[in-house]
Amino acid sequence: MRQERTVQGSIFDLFAEHEIGRELEAMSQWLDAHRDLLNLVTSDLRRQGVTETGRQGLPSEAVLRCALLKQYRQLSYQELAFHLEDSASFRAFARLPWGWSPKKSVLHKTISAIRADTWEAVNKMLLASARQERL
Repeated sequence: MRQERTVQGSIFDLFAEHEIGRELEAMSQWLDAHRDLLNLVTSDLRRQGVTETGRQGLPSEAVLRCALLKQYRQLSYQELAFHLEDSASFRAFARLPWGWSPKKSVLHKTISAIRADTWEAVNKMLLASARQERL
């Protein structure tokens, strides 16, 4: 069964004081304020015909955040898998369950399940938010 989101973050989830760390923290806060996007990603992941029994998959929140990391840093799936295992800031942003380091095949399968309509909704929400804050 796949969780929709990570209910409680870890006290060890810290962002670096580097420019990229600050950007990731700001992106994370924006995502926290727009949790309704998780419903869209969850429905995309459930459309794949996977039953709700068996091993627990990546939470929908982690899938969305990993997809955003991939696009934000223009990474391949292999590079994304490495950075998720290596970087504390990337792990904090992705909200991966403790001890999880997804492989490139898992990242590819789950991220590619996000439909174009969902990405369009994410973009529209981002643009509306930017307009509202006059950015």
